[in-house]
Amino acid sequence: MPVFDFNQDKKDAVKAEKTYELMYSSEHFSDVENPIMILKDEKSVLVHHSSGMFESPIKGTAFLYDNEEKTSHDILKIDARFENLVKWLGENHIVVRLSGQSTKEGYAVYKLQETGVAVRGSKLSGQNGFLQFMIERLLQSDAPSKDVVDIDDIEDADDMKLTSIQSITDYLMCAGSTLPDNIRLWARRNLAVAKSTEVTPEERRHAQRALSIMLNIQWKNTEFQPIDPVEARRILDEELYGLDNVKQRIIETIIQINRTHTLPAYGILLIGPAGTGKSQIAYAVAKILKMSWTTLEMSSINDPEQLTGSSRIYANAKPGLIMEAFANAESSNLLFIINELDKASSGKGNGNPADVLLTLLDNLGFTDNYIECNIPTTGVYPIATANDKDAISAPLMSRFAVIELPDYTLEEKRVIFTKFAMPKVLKRIGLRSEEITITDEALDAIMDIFRDTSGIRDIEQAAEHIAANALYRIEVEKISCVTYDADMIKELLV
Repeated sequence: MPVFDFNQDKKDAVKAEKTYELMYSSEHFSDVENPIMILKDEKSVLVHHSSGMFESPIKGTAFLYDNEEKTSHDILKIDARFENLVKWLGENHIVVRLSGQSTKEGYAVYKLQETGVAVRGSKLSGQNGFLQFMIERLLQSDAPSKDVVDIDDIEDADDMKLTSIQSITDYLMCAGSTLPDNIRLWARRNLAVAKSTEVTPEERRHAQRALSIMLNIQWKNTEFQPIDPVEARRILDEELYGLDNVKQRIIETIIQINRTHTLPAYGILLIGPAGTGKSQIAYAVAKILKMSWTTLEMSSINDPEQLTGSSRIYANAKPGLIMEAFANAESSNLLFIINELDKASSGKGNGNPADVLLTLLDNLGFTDNYIECNIPTTGVYPIATANDKDAISAPLMSRFAVIELPDYTLEEKRVIFTKFAMPKVLKRIGLRSEEITITDEALDAIMDIFRDTSGIRDIEQAAEHIAANALYRIEVEKISCVTYDADMIKELLV
């Protein structure tokens, strides 16, 4: 156990002179070339997994290595994103293990781990898991502005998932710079309420819950990487057969990312008969854009409050579905798949859910009644589906690039059944292709049965029915292969 002297007054410590240089990096990983910090180590004393403690802010510059000599190593450079974290580790006397390597500049530290050893009582929330959570959030953030105001100048933060008051306090101290400015201010105010003895326990509980929801979201930047149009087409082809013009329009709509590095100004509205693959396209676009996704089922939403949440004045108040989607995804960059947009205007007396969607789609920010804070929506991309274009209001329509999906031709349905639907079912239930034969006449019968249906759901269900019947007969009748002719298909499906 190292023995250190911590008798200096903390107020004097906070004012310690900074003798290190700040590095303004936006790299989302750390290694020897992109270190968290560089320590002075002229005699090459430090080794990989050196354990010790930061004097910061007591001395403002040093790491005390727990070796026989208890050597002190000044911080020469530090990633600006990690300055408050190192200060917090020093204030709370937390022993850490450094992963690093000697370089020409000094000892490059690219990883910090908490050892579980504490001096004078560690305040580390959630131990090493919490430390790694904060480090990951800091790495995913951009370099702070060189003229940013330090959080310590505004608030005294002396006193896992972020759920406890202590972990929330520690997170704001160490990683508050990763939050948008308005959310950082909102968090300080709500933390004051959560700690206050002058409000009701219910108010404290709501404030703490709201903080936990907001701070567990990764507030990402909104600079998006270019897409590869060839890979995008491959992903769309993998999900859907045919619809070449539709796929081309989708790629044309989202490829502006390659020049602007921002999401397209308009979402995508897919209109077409049921079963034509609208939802599969939406999931494919999320994969192309490498975004987390969530769904809003407008057919089940008849009150705007389901989307906007309820006020904290109620004991059973809770966030709305939109805020819950951000919380569940733990990301501010989120693709919303809005199913059955044509049902969004059917509010029942308490307002129109479609009006709430307009605020989400305008990229001006969204406010949840429970959270009571404007949520940035520049990282939100909407893809909506609908059957009836005429049932969608003009203001909603104007927020989308409208792409209409035609129904499949009979020949396309035949190919989808034989090349996609049936092989997929056989693989899932464990049947080999040689165990089932569908004659050409049987295939004609299937197509004839579903000639007047739209989409491909019916033929997909037919594939399920036929495969299940074949498996049953193989297991019960102990035969090696089931051959279906037209009469057998009609008997089975009609």
